[in-house]
Amino acid sequence: MCGIIGYIGKNHPKEVLVKGLKNLEYRGYDSAGIALKNKEEVQIIKSVGKVVDLETKINNSKLIDSNIGIAHTRWATHGKPTEVNAHPHQVGNVTIVHNGIIENALELREELINEGVKFNSDTDTEVVATLLNKYYDGNPINTIEKVIRIVKGSYALGILFNDKDVLYATRKDSPLIVGIGDDDNFIASDIAAIINYTNKYMLLEEGEIAEIYSNSINIVKDGNEVEKEILITNISSMDNDKCGYDHYMVKEIMEEPVVLEKTFKPYLDNLDLLPDLTKYEEIHIVACGSAMYAGVIGSSLLEEYANTRVYVEVASEYRYKNIIYNNKTLVILISQSGETADTIAAMRMANEKGVDTLAIVNVKTSTIARESSMQVFIEAGPEIAVATTKAYILQVGILSLLAYKTAYDKKLVDIDVVEEARGLPRLLKEVLDRRDDYLKIAKSIYEKEDIFFIGRKIDYAISMEGSLKLKEVSYIHSEAYQAGELKHGTISLINDGYPVFAIITDDKIKDKTISNVEEVKSRGALVIIISNEEIKGYDLEIVVPKINSFLQPILVVPVLQLIAYEVAKLRNCDIDKPKNLAKSVTVE
Repeated sequence: MCGIIGYIGKNHPKEVLVKGLKNLEYRGYDSAGIALKNKEEVQIIKSVGKVVDLETKINNSKLIDSNIGIAHTRWATHGKPTEVNAHPHQVGNVTIVHNGIIENALELREELINEGVKFNSDTDTEVVATLLNKYYDGNPINTIEKVIRIVKGSYALGILFNDKDVLYATRKDSPLIVGIGDDDNFIASDIAAIINYTNKYMLLEEGEIAEIYSNSINIVKDGNEVEKEILITNISSMDNDKCGYDHYMVKEIMEEPVVLEKTFKPYLDNLDLLPDLTKYEEIHIVACGSAMYAGVIGSSLLEEYANTRVYVEVASEYRYKNIIYNNKTLVILISQSGETADTIAAMRMANEKGVDTLAIVNVKTSTIARESSMQVFIEAGPEIAVATTKAYILQVGILSLLAYKTAYDKKLVDIDVVEEARGLPRLLKEVLDRRDDYLKIAKSIYEKEDIFFIGRKIDYAISMEGSLKLKEVSYIHSEAYQAGELKHGTISLINDGYPVFAIITDDKIKDKTISNVEEVKSRGALVIIISNEEIKGYDLEIVVPKINSFLQPILVVPVLQLIAYEVAKLRNCDIDKPKNLAKSVTVE
């Protein structure tokens, strides 16, 4: 959720830390701060709001000479977004930044208060800093090991000790990497933070402690040194550039044809590279947010065409249910970052029960990618905008290919989806290039405060993502409903000019959906049809190319993404960083 960067080297840390925070701001933007250290003192500068606010404050401050520092951009969990609650936190000899949630923080806080400790902030992070300071005996490694045995929950920690010109780091259930430079080294919660300085890094595993100097790195766990593999990323600094677009969101939407072609190519050349799902009687798709809505589309296709029983579960609920598995159950985990806390917990629960797990994930070095039984990687590249677009499309694309392959292997379909899929990027580009049409629709609804999306079967699944995208970036209240369900109560909200998006792509139930559209039209709704063939008689309409059912959603959802974007732009919203949201949800 939050972003961490740390630096030690031959240069002053300011530029590295500020640039890193800007690259990490998609992870949190309630507040931000830096800590700079030299042999005499630690200087902490914090600010509420965006990184640019912190940068202004830093530029107006006299900075100490330093070659080591840590920085943080926050998405508030414990305590409001205030300067006092912002990171870094300093207690005595210790200064830290922290991602994650300490689950026993209240209990530990009470114990420390009883010992006479006075806390300045409302954060669980200050509890960790207090424990580190309490147990510090001059040996940082021993102190960190002692504290991480006490705290429960998730954490990624960057730590400075006053008397050591060394950067320390450790993690559990929250990502953290160690970057390797020339005469300087880094820590970061995401490679994007340090890509301007190095493409070499090491993954810090759970319970490992990194002791980082400007020219060397030691990794220990349980008192023993650990040999680490040096990895090289192929991400470039250009991936974090808007490339002339106004926002990352629209840039990432417009990248969809390219990343779709890249992701599809190996599988269209050889479908057998995809996992064989025919041996499973039951599939559980577990995910959060948009990834879960992608799973609903996958479920619809697998059930209808591959005759496979599928349950789609929200990860935060799934992990607490009494799930009855058998040896013919597969659990599919979907996550862009591969670090979604609830999805990780669901995966580990399935792994413990000996059930096969399949990850559909964007980050190949992520926790979910490393701990699942099988993996299918999407090739979205970095996705900076908080509201997912291109990663969602690729998740849907992989699920569509898996559904087709399963149905084909079971001899339940005889159509050739592969050849149509090869032409899909071109069709998708045609859809994306009609931005004037989407702006016209946006202008007709951007002043509204309530909107419905309706559809049946897979069109309802598409509606769910369309509704989520609109509310995420424009702050308009919107809901998705099964088209036939409106008349069972919710239609009472319809009045003159109330926008209703109707998704109609399934020929089998097209007439049924149109009858539901007539119900809202007769009550004064502003009806917007999104379909794969012309349907006359309504206020506004977008017609996308007609393609086979396995691939059709990939041509519809981008329309809804661009409409949401244009609406948010008209409303002057902070499109890439919607209020209260963060990109990688690494807390439960």
